[in-house]
Amino acid sequence: MSDKKNEITGAGLYTPEQKLRRDQTVWTLVQGVLAPLQFLVFAVSAVFVVNFLLNGTGLFAATVSVVIKTGILYTIMVTGAIWEKVVFGRYLFAPAFFWEDVVSMGVIALHTLYLVMLLAGWGTPQEQMWIALAAYAAYVVNAVQFLKKFQLARATSVETVTSYTTDEMPAGARS
Repeated sequence: MSDKKNEITGAGLYTPEQKLRRDQTVWTLVQGVLAPLQFLVFAVSAVFVVNFLLNGTGLFAATVSVVIKTGILYTIMVTGAIWEKVVFGRYLFAPAFFWEDVVSMGVIALHTLYLVMLLAGWGTPQEQMWIALAAYAAYVVNAVQFLKKFQLARATSVETVTSYTTDEMPAGARS
């Protein structure tokens, strides 16, 4: 099945060719390392942000943690775009990940707004942290999207492997 036909029919998340490219690129490993790292930084940072908003203490820790989270977000977005280019032939908005990429743009916009507010001195620290919290809420939505897509990819991979005999199986699926 061609990449184009797969996009049109929605037959599985990856064509056999895309799955092979996904499995062979180092960018899959990079994403696999950065995603849980970003989640860990998010979880710690969220505690700092909420603590500041509730108690008015820990502004420095909250600020540093949001800046670190934003840096990791930018890194995972750039490397994710490279991964998408390798696997799907375009940097963003491949049909298989279109809505995840749309929401990712909102997540980036909110994180960037936080940085702009921080660096320009716009708003109070509380207002800046509310923007960070909104960015984090959007991030959670996006993370859930990607987790569901990951589950779909695993389920589709199992279905593909079990629906072929060994001789009929695409080369990238054998082993």
